Amino acid sequence: MARVTRFFESPSEGKRHPTEVECGWSVMTGPGERFLQLSTYGSDQRQSHPKVSQTIQLDQHAAEVLMGIIYRTFPGLMARDHSP
Repeated sequence: MARVTRFFESPSEGKRHPTEVECGWSVMTGPGERFLQLSTYGSDQRQSHPKVSQTIQLDQHAAEVLMGIIYRTFPGLMARDHSP
């Protein structure tokens, strides 16, 4: 569980992950703060009930940087409606 403070490009590491999970999102607010929180949940093969595996939080600056990375990776997204 962590708040992202910086993004950097790292070398490609192998292949597509075999496990798929769901990701929940929420908006966290506090005095003068606003974060987007993304939480992944255990895979369907998990023995116990679904629970949060990892959580990251993005402030506005980190979200802007991540949007730039996403748009460079998937340029076709620029022309689409991005409503959840």
